[in-house]
Amino acid sequence: MDGIIGFIGFGLIGGSIAKRIKKIYPHYTIMAYSNSVNELIDASNDGIVNVILDSIDKHFSTCDMIFLCAPVTYNIAYLPLLKSLIKPSCIITDVGSTKTGIHQSVSSLLLEHSFIGGHPMAGSEKSGYKHSSTHLIENVYYIITPTKQTPTSNLEFFTHFIASLGAIPLVLDYETHDFIVATISHLPHIVAAQLVQLVMEHDTQNETMKQIAAGGFKDITRIASCSPILWEQICMDNRHHLIPILETYIHGLKDTLSVLKKGESEKIYDLFHTSGTYRNSMTHSVSGPIPPKYSIYCNLIDKTGAIATVATILSNSNISIKNIGIVHNREQFEGALNIQFYDNTSYEQAKKTLQEHGYSIFF
Repeated sequence: MDGIIGFIGFGLIGGSIAKRIKKIYPHYTIMAYSNSVNELIDASNDGIVNVILDSIDKHFSTCDMIFLCAPVTYNIAYLPLLKSLIKPSCIITDVGSTKTGIHQSVSSLLLEHSFIGGHPMAGSEKSGYKHSSTHLIENVYYIITPTKQTPTSNLEFFTHFIASLGAIPLVLDYETHDFIVATISHLPHIVAAQLVQLVMEHDTQNETMKQIAAGGFKDITRIASCSPILWEQICMDNRHHLIPILETYIHGLKDTLSVLKKGESEKIYDLFHTSGTYRNSMTHSVSGPIPPKYSIYCNLIDKTGAIATVATILSNSNISIKNIGIVHNREQFEGALNIQFYDNTSYEQAKKTLQEHGYSIFF
């Protein structure tokens, strides 16, 4: 199966999709344009990009599909340029976290026949092509938002194509998509950023809060280490959904504050019990919009060579470690050693291997 696929923007998501395409369809030709030429040169050296483009030009007229992988407002700006270039059978898609703006632009440009919105529910605190990988979109939900004029044949082809890359396609209308991600992705990023701001503004003079912060705090604020440019655009583009859900969240916080002031302990219990039960019912088989952290905690006797022993056990089992370190604040979990992995397969293998060697594992 051969084809020509164009990319505009080539960072973490674009690079990961392109790498996955090359792995599944090695004979596909990939051409790409990006403001960061160095990333395209790296991708070319990696054998991912076949043709480096320096502008949006006639080369895109040969494409069977075009992935818009720049920030949302940039993707929208590229649409008029592509309209006069693409062939009638070409599918234009995007990977943006919000869909309303681009769907409205597609409609105003009369491009609804050619466009199918897309949003792979994957990401990382890191950005750029150098952090892309062949497995980033594997086993993650890939939301597909067709237009009212998307041909059934195009939708079926694109859905099959996304599934063939190892992702899990889920077709939604774009308004439903934007409401969902406002609640489960965009709001958590704002909460995380505000929590970090709270600690930063109320820390002691010698930054003791920062020094001992770990456990639940670091886990819940991990996504605050994100691209400010990207998330400024996401929040502003989806603010008509984000504002009411943020107001609802603030109302819930005010209710909890009132309960604390009144000393109604049973309501605090109910809050944690109900939310804990619901959270435990969530599946862990696929990734969500907030990237998973494949991390375990391991009890460890503090003696010379203890960490090296664990690392050697994992290495002998061909398990790659992303990060490893001593946990100095174990307030919310057991285990003196924190080990992080790149993917779920390594994570599961490591748990089994270390337990077989007699280590107590917590996760």
